[in-house]
Amino acid sequence: MNTQKFDAYTQAANEEAKEILEAVYKALDAKGYNPMTQIVGYILSGDPTYITSYDNARAIIGRLERDVLLEELVRDFLRDVINQ
Repeated sequence: MNTQKFDAYTQAANEEAKEILEAVYKALDAKGYNPMTQIVGYILSGDPTYITSYDNARAIIGRLERDVLLEELVRDFLRDVINQ
């Protein structure tokens, strides 16, 4: 059995994911939520109610598939770990 290659990365998707995560983070923080736990809950469950509708954050996060958002988070995390 061969390893399946997953190659959904593009620079445009990378930038869009960063912008979306930043906007959603700011909206969650402004409303007093813990942005980390709320975003993780959304990515794991797909339930949009983890994201506030304040400042259109719920609609904004729905623009990208959850796997693209997760890939961006993992990419940045690994980049930080490797560069330490």
